[in-house]
Amino acid sequence: MSGEYSLTDVLERIYRNQVALEAAIMELTLHIEKQGSKEVGDNIRGALQTIEENAGFIKQGLARLKKQDAD
Repeated sequence: MSGEYSLTDVLERIYRNQVALEAAIMELTLHIEKQGSKEVGDNIRGALQTIEENAGFIKQGLARLKKQDAD
């Protein structure tokens, strides 16, 4: 059982969850902005920018881990 889930597999699923949450938050942001809360929308978009930047870093790290697993 211990060999069923590699660290890379677990991290990949966490990354996918992060991307899904980012998309869901963006949908809520669009709804909030339609209701006239531009300031709240701007604040959320700032936080989403951080998530997006970190997602790129995570994706690169996962690619390196996968390469190491293949070697």
